Amino acid sequence: MTDFKALILAIVSPLVEHPEDLVITPVETERFYEYRLAVHPDDVGRVIGKQGRVAQAIRTIVYSVRVQGNKRVRLIIDDRPTKTLE
Repeated sequence: MTDFKALILAIVSPLVEHPEDLVITPVETERFYEYRLAVHPDDVGRVIGKQGRVAQAIRTIVYSVRVQGNKRVRLIIDDRPTKTLE
């Protein structure tokens, strides 16, 4: 299977000022392979972009990769990271 975590990191890392704070958490459900992306609070706007255009472009690239079976890939950008960043 494709390494979606590496793909997402390769796309998002150049966009943010704090690439060391990128956290990608894979979660597998019955219908989806979900990847939850958490970024530094200062970088949320850079990843989402105006009117969500950057986020949509990232999702388009990630969703275009073929997955075997009938599950689909889903990218969730978490704008409220669970850990506190100092």
